Amino acid sequence: MKNPFISLLMKKLDPEKDRAKAGKRSGILGIVCNILLFAGKLLAGLLAGSVSIMADAMNNLTDATSSVVTLLGFRLAEKPADEDHPYGHARFEYLSGLAVAALIILIGFELGKSSFEKILHPSPVTFTWLTVTILAVSMVVKLALWRFNQSLGETIRSTALTATAQDSRNDAIATGAVLLAGVIEKIAGVPIDGFMGMAVAIFILYSGAMLAKDTISPLLGEGADPELREKIVDYIRKQPKVLGFHDLMVHDYGPGQRFATLHVEMDNREDPLTCHELIDDMERECLKTHGIHLVIHYDPVVMDDPELNRLRACCEKLLQEKDTRLHLHDFRMVRGTGHTNLIFDVALPDELRGWETDLTNYLQETLTEQEGIAIYTVITFDPEAFNLPAAE
Repeated sequence: MKNPFISLLMKKLDPEKDRAKAGKRSGILGIVCNILLFAGKLLAGLLAGSVSIMADAMNNLTDATSSVVTLLGFRLAEKPADEDHPYGHARFEYLSGLAVAALIILIGFELGKSSFEKILHPSPVTFTWLTVTILAVSMVVKLALWRFNQSLGETIRSTALTATAQDSRNDAIATGAVLLAGVIEKIAGVPIDGFMGMAVAIFILYSGAMLAKDTISPLLGEGADPELREKIVDYIRKQPKVLGFHDLMVHDYGPGQRFATLHVEMDNREDPLTCHELIDDMERECLKTHGIHLVIHYDPVVMDDPELNRLRACCEKLLQEKDTRLHLHDFRMVRGTGHTNLIFDVALPDELRGWETDLTNYLQETLTEQEGIAIYTVITFDPEAFNLPAAE
């Protein structure tokens, strides 16, 4: 069912097709709402003499600034590719999120200092119905912004808007805590305003740190989204003539700018032109369906050599005895007069790094003893993150 908030703001605009426009409209909405909330809370905080309310007001001002940065990020991200940036400028969306995180952390630090001063030198808080009304309205507005940005972020698959949504939800929680502190102080007469202001500041710092983590990760080159990877793998697995696949690497240059490479295994007896045509079809379908530029490398697999197949199965069995997560691919055999070379790749989990020499020696010694001739294993160890077991 379509979200009513999206329907209202995105009238005559398809959020999926007009991604940048949708993001910019969300940014404008955030700027307007957060500036109004900042003004209202600042007035309430000054009238009540409450540092926690003013801290919450500054948090809204930070959110307004964040919306400006997000708006700018979407605007820059839609710039087309050029000679210097052939993969486009979509990563500006991640950079805008990082700038927002830095600003949030800075404001949280400053608010923490103010709250600490209030703890050391407490002063009475004048809590009125006006204050209650302003804070209650703020919570309602923030919950509405949370629902809107969450739905829109899921629709256009934007980490920036999803982070903005979580920030709005957190703001509603923080405002509720400030409201609770005011009620407690008025009823019980316990001066907790400074402590609540410190709690809000810590909450802001934590939110900024988590947002920084979420935006730095794709910039550093995080692994492929598991859902996207599964969609690609499921599609490739169902294709005729594909015996297996490995080395799936996805490169994210920002929303809508994803590139990937993959090796697929096919019987060496198949017509190369037929295999090439099938690979072209798979690449085009992945771009059309999943929006990812996929380049597939063709790996011919020898299927009609009983000796090679036997040794391949033997190597796979020996690896599995060491650890069930170990798998091999790209298996080749070079026969010699005095020895035989077995050349293949092994997907190695991160936890097993450092096993390379031991595994190579183990396979060589065991196979040499079993076969009665010298067996040399030439192994390339690949990160497990880029590899999956061959399709059945």
